[in-house]
Amino acid sequence: MESDKEHILVVDDDPGLRELLQQYLTEQGYAVAAVNDGMAMERHLAQQCADLVILDLMLPGEDGLTLARKLRAQGSQPIIMLSARGEDIDRIIGLEVGADDYLAKPFNPRELLARIRAVLRRKENLKPEATVPPSGIFSFGPYRLDTNAHQLSHDSAEVALTAGEFNLLRIFVEHPGRVLGRDMLMDLIKGYERTPFDRSIDVRVTRLRRKIEEDPAAPAYIRTVWGEGYLFAPQGKTS
Repeated sequence: MESDKEHILVVDDDPGLRELLQQYLTEQGYAVAAVNDGMAMERHLAQQCADLVILDLMLPGEDGLTLARKLRAQGSQPIIMLSARGEDIDRIIGLEVGADDYLAKPFNPRELLARIRAVLRRKENLKPEATVPPSGIFSFGPYRLDTNAHQLSHDSAEVALTAGEFNLLRIFVEHPGRVLGRDMLMDLIKGYERTPFDRSIDVRVTRLRRKIEEDPAAPAYIRTVWGEGYLFAPQGKTS
């Protein structure tokens, strides 16, 4: 594999689609490998890191959702999920477990290419400004967020978070002291689709505040910057 090219791994049990994507994406300038199941994916990733994984939902052995969870627990490489079913519930679950985007089969390869470019561009543009600790553990106030174990604890007691709440909190702790607008938060929350007047990010923030703020009406950690977005203050209240 050429070291100067972005490496894409295709995981799909359809040999015809694997061959098509490998040829097409190679022609577009990517270094592409293709495997047929989760075991082959894990063997490949043990030897070669991937900048992006294209992952079919329906696979022999472990399915795509299970594999997406594993990938997300082990690293941060983007994931685009493919599914012949294309049902809303599959797309939602796929995004909730950590996929960056979701595309229903059959699809135009040019649409997949556009999504690949968008996901890789978003990854490059929205890298966390903070250095992520090697341990993957962040501390703020009485809280301890373990991003590897997907666990938040308060004075050693676990705080129950949904996948969406965990992802949102992880984004905040990786960007301390920085104002994050709604659009940026939605982009960072893995492939979230929205309308121009979507306010659901505010609902997510409200729910998260109820879990971590002593007084959600006067938040110490996730502060509102009116007209701009939200700012995470790991030091909490300073007065």
